[in-house]
Amino acid sequence: MKQIESRDDISLLVNTFYTNIRKNELLGPIFNHHIEEERWPVHLEMLTDFWEMNLFGTGNFNGKPGMMHIMVDRSLKNGITEEHFRQWVGLWFETLDTLFEGPLVEHAKNRAIQMANGQFKMVVRSRV
Repeated sequence: MKQIESRDDISLLVNTFYTNIRKNELLGPIFNHHIEEERWPVHLEMLTDFWEMNLFGTGNFNGKPGMMHIMVDRSLKNGITEEHFRQWVGLWFETLDTLFEGPLVEHAKNRAIQMANGQFKMVVRSRV
């Protein structure tokens, strides 16, 4: 196994992770419904930018993940639960542990936990 050292590594991580997400019984239907097939390459590139920014402090990420989660939650009639974020984090950890090792793996895990908690709280607050 190797360490996360480059954008190519992050791209491999993101692409592998979202391949697993799309097959997941709980998360797959949500992602597959909200991201059209032809939009996946653009979405994965944007997520690579996001994780490059989070892990290396570089990148061109310019998105609003909080707003997207709120919109998806509304389309699901406030159906996003803590379990959705728990499974997302679990698959992220699994993917990281399968592909990489080293300090950036731990950093990526910690950031994912922080983000999942923050996004879930934002979604819940938006329901009021």
